[in-house]
Amino acid sequence: MDQALECVTTLNFCEQAYLAANPDVAEAVRLGALRSGRSHFEVFGSAESHRRQDALVAAQSRQERRKRIASVLRTDMPFSDDGKFFDFLSPDLRSQFDIYDSELAGSNLYDQDALSMIERHPSGIILDCGAGSRPAIYENVINFDITNYPSTDVRGVGEVLPFKDASFDGLLSLNVLEHVKDPFTAAKEILRVLKPGGDLVVVVPLTQPTHGYPHHYYNMTAEGILNLFGSAINVERVYVPESTSAIWSIYWIMSEWADGLDENALKEFKALTVEEILQGPPTLLDRSFVKQLSAKKNLDIASSTTVIAKRV
Repeated sequence: MDQALECVTTLNFCEQAYLAANPDVAEAVRLGALRSGRSHFEVFGSAESHRRQDALVAAQSRQERRKRIASVLRTDMPFSDDGKFFDFLSPDLRSQFDIYDSELAGSNLYDQDALSMIERHPSGIILDCGAGSRPAIYENVINFDITNYPSTDVRGVGEVLPFKDASFDGLLSLNVLEHVKDPFTAAKEILRVLKPGGDLVVVVPLTQPTHGYPHHYYNMTAEGILNLFGSAINVERVYVPESTSAIWSIYWIMSEWADGLDENALKEFKALTVEEILQGPPTLLDRSFVKQLSAKKNLDIASSTTVIAKRV
């Protein structure tokens, strides 16, 4: 293989390098037959072992991307840079927001709302705020998270974003704010770093079991999400996509419930009918699949939780 070429993957994909190494794709993009080199790679290139990208162009592009990321970083916060990512997760922030290292990882594909935002700003900068482990890198997206995943560009906490004011043309907060210790402060930080008129996509669960890393603090209604941002945003649409419709809540809760049962209780649980459920919880309280559920599982999928305490 030519030393100037490299195998292309979702994590090292570079639009310029891919087009430079694949003249047929570049011509199709020029003629309008393809939207971009990335669109070709996502549909065809990943399955074609002969597809390569120019290693020199890709390396230069990655360097330019790092310079672009550096240009929007705050200069009043301590950080380290190992050449791969910028680390703003100081010991003080770790302690203040109870951040700990874990082998758990969050990873999801972008939905159409996120992809549409990314495509609307090819020359702009998008912040994926709480990106988790992304399976693909986009040149115009900065991946920010509390964990150093292979796709992480900047590490820190959502309540103290290490970015300059009005830095981003768009911002994604996808299933993140339920894990943030102070979502009101995190929302203020989101508004601070987003340009006036900038695009915002926010997703927060409502009826989902306890999940995720490092913590799971708050599920939210639509009103709750809007209350975080108040009059600072102009709302274009509030809706529930197919991927998070109510049937997923039922599935997830029942799956978590089943996971907490022994063999006999699970058998009885699986035989339960919707008609029996609709007769009301009081008719089911003595069943084994209710009585045998552990305290931990009850907390994970509870209808509500009671805390008994005394003031310090």
